[in-house]
Amino acid sequence: MIQLIPELQNQLTFEAYPPAPSIQGVWLHPLRKNRSENGWFMEYVRLSDAGVEGIPTPLEPRQISVSKAAPHRVNAFHIHTKLPQNEIWTVIEGQLMVWLVDCRDGSPTARVKRRVILSGEQPMQLYIPAGVAHGYQAGIDGATLLYSMDQQFNLADPNEGRLPWDAFGADLWQENRG
Repeated sequence: MIQLIPELQNQLTFEAYPPAPSIQGVWLHPLRKNRSENGWFMEYVRLSDAGVEGIPTPLEPRQISVSKAAPHRVNAFHIHTKLPQNEIWTVIEGQLMVWLVDCRDGSPTARVKRRVILSGEQPMQLYIPAGVAHGYQAGIDGATLLYSMDQQFNLADPNEGRLPWDAFGADLWQENRG
């Protein structure tokens, strides 16, 4: 064992790597970037008459959208309550720190909070079921988010309810300085 200066020894902690908390219905699926000397190609989703193929939860997309987040932008929290809306998110450029909170009354994982890092470097599909509040903070270079949902946006009667950005604690958005 290596002995440290006493004042540092008293401050020393060690990182822990527990598994991410589970929220019922939320899943992640890695996507594959096919790289070549000319760039890369990646499939986002394959569609059939039944909706998105090869995913653990049925989803029939009604809208596919792209959103650009400015560097460090916090966009939180939103939740769809007028109509059930399920979404698949994939970051194709930059990075997002996504927070999910299960707000479904009666859910076995109600009130569970989960953080997910989505990155264009290693793209993943993130499935967000209806009733799970979601929000993000963009990384230093911002981010481009590609997402599919099973409801269409209605400008006359939006289904995107908002909760305050700090509804689940302002500390969620603090930079990890450890």
